[in-house]
Formats: sequence, structure tokens, C-alpha cells
Amino acid sequence: MADFNLEAMSLKELRQLQKDLAKAISTYEDRHKAEARTKLEAIAKEMGYSLAELIGIEVKATRAPALAKYRHPENAALTWSGRGRKPQWFADHINAGKDPSALAV
Repeated sequence: MADFNLEAMSLKELRQLQKDLAKAISTYEDRHKAEARTKLEAIAKEMGYSLAELIGIEVKATRAPALAKYRHPENAALTWSGRGRKPQWFADHINAGKDPSALAV
């Protein structure tokens, strides 16, 4: 374990140490749970099972992200799937009286 000379540390170093310590304390239990889960998964795999099979938990399939339906007219990296809140660039396009099909991918 590291020895700290707190008297020799600056205020900035002490505050950083305080932040690091608070983070380590808050993540301690999560880290140990993850370690236990990893060990249990290895044992289950060694015996030919998945951990979910042994404890009876259903694993939900993750849904793939929705495909883009609309693309920003000037920045092709900006897209929208048509789901959720409208991006500002799409709303501006519509509010200008333009047809949304002009932005269709």
C-alpha cells in the first residue's frame, strides 16, 4: 500500500486524492461483484453451461440500432432514424416549409 505524506501535498493534489478515493470506495462493491461473476461464468463454462442457464435467468436479446432514414443535407455524418425526438436540423428543415423526403437516405 502506498504511503502518502499528506503534509507535503498541495491542495490540488489533496483534492485529486479525495476524488480518487471517493471513486474507489463507490466502485469497490461493483468491482468485486464483477470479479465473482467472471469466476462463476468460468466454472459454469468449464462444466458445459452458461451461468444464466444454471441460475435460471433469461438473457434478453439486444435490439440492433434503427437504421437511418434521414441525413443532414450538409453534414452526411448526421443522421436520424425517424424515432425519438427530432434533431434540430430536421425540425429547421421542416419549419422552413421543405419536404422531409428531400432528406431521405
